[in-house]
Amino acid sequence: MSKFSSHREQNPEPAVDKKALLFGLTSVFLCGIGFSIIIPVVPFLVRPYVSNPGEQAIAVTLLLSVYAFFMFFASPVLGALSDRYGRRPLLLLCLLGSAIGFLVFGIGGALWVLFAGRIIEGITGGTIGTIFAYFADITPREQRTKYFGWVSAFVGAGTFLGPALSGLIATQFGYAAPMFFGAAITLLNVVFGFFCMPESLDKKNRLTEIPLVRLNPFTQLVSVLSLKNLKRLLVSAFLLWIPAGSLQAISSQFIVDTFDWGPALIGVIFSILGIQDIISQGVIMPQLLKKLSDAQIAILGMASEIIGYGLIAASALFSFYPLFIVAIFIFGFGDSIFGPSFNGMVSKSVEASEQGRGQGGSQSIQALARIIGPIIGGQIYVSLGHAAPAFMGMILIAAAIPVLYRGTRLRR
Repeated sequence: MSKFSSHREQNPEPAVDKKALLFGLTSVFLCGIGFSIIIPVVPFLVRPYVSNPGEQAIAVTLLLSVYAFFMFFASPVLGALSDRYGRRPLLLLCLLGSAIGFLVFGIGGALWVLFAGRIIEGITGGTIGTIFAYFADITPREQRTKYFGWVSAFVGAGTFLGPALSGLIATQFGYAAPMFFGAAITLLNVVFGFFCMPESLDKKNRLTEIPLVRLNPFTQLVSVLSLKNLKRLLVSAFLLWIPAGSLQAISSQFIVDTFDWGPALIGVIFSILGIQDIISQGVIMPQLLKKLSDAQIAILGMASEIIGYGLIAASALFSFYPLFIVAIFIFGFGDSIFGPSFNGMVSKSVEASEQGRGQGGSQSIQALARIIGPIIGGQIYVSLGHAAPAFMGMILIAAAIPVLYRGTRLRR
C-alpha cells in the first residue's frame, strides 16, 4: 500500500468569475434548503393516506424512490442538453420544475398527488448535476475539489436551515406549509438566476449535436462506465449511495417509530448534517487537501460512514437516542468530505466538453442507487427490523472501499 502523499498548492490561483461564483453558491444554498425541507414532515404528510405503520414506512420510501426513478431517466437528457445549449437554460428549467413539484406535494389531497409532486421534481431533477458542471466550467481544473468543497459547505448551510425551518413552520402552520415555503424559495432562485446568472459554457466547448444514444440512460451508463478512469470510481460510489438512499428515505420514519419525536426535533437532528458540512468544508477539508489526495479523503469519509451506520444500528437495537445523535455527527462528517472529493475525481477524469456527460452520468448512477436503496431499505426495515438498513450500509461501504482503492491506487 502506498503512503499518503502530501499536496500543496504552489501556484497562485487563477481568477474565477465572481458573478458566476455568487450565483452558483447562492443556488446551491437555496437548493440545500429546498431538498432538506421535506425530510421532517414526510411521515406526517403520508399518515392520513395509509392505515398502518408498515404501510406508512413503505409509502415514505417509495416517495423517495419514485423521485430517483424519474431523475435516472432525466439526468442524461439534461446533461446532454446542457453540453449542447449551455448550463443557464437547463438550470432555470430544473429549478422551475422543482418549485412546481413542491407546490403539488404541498397541495396533496391524496397519496397519488404526493407521488405526482415527486415525479415532477424527479423529471427536472438534474439541478445538482448541472450545477456541478457549471462549477467545473468556471473553476481551474487543479482547484475544482476545493470549489466543490465550497459547494458542499453552502449546501450544508442550506441543509442546516432546511429541516430546522421545516420543523418550525410545520409546528406553527401545519405539515404542508414547508412545501409551500420550499416552492417560494425555489422560485426566488429562478428569478435570481434569470437576471443574474451568466452562462458558463463557452460556445467553442459545446457539443455541435446530441446523438440520440446519449439520451438513453442505460446507454449513458454503459458509456460512462466504459471510461477507464471512471468505472471503479462510479461502482464504489454506487455501493455507497444505495444505503445512503435508504437512510435518506427511511430516517424520518425511523425517528418517529424508534424515538416518537415530532417534526421539530426531527428537523433539529437533520440540521446536524448541515452543520457538519459547514464545519468540514470551512475548517477540516482545507487541511485535508494539503496532506491527502482526493481518493484518500473519499476513503476516510467512507470509513466514517461505516462507523456512523454502526451507531445508528446500535441506537435502534437499544432504543437509545444519544447513540443516534453521535451517529449523525460521525456519518455527517464522512458524507461531507466524500462528496467534494468524489466530484473532484469525476471532474478531473473528463474533458471540458464532457463535463455535463461526466456529471450527468454520475447523477444517473446516484439516481439508480437511490431507486434501489429506498425500496430495499423500506422492505428490510419492515421485515427485518429498524436496524437492518444500517447494517446494509456497513456491509456495502466495506465492499466499496477496496473497489475505490484498487481503481485509484491512492495516487493523484
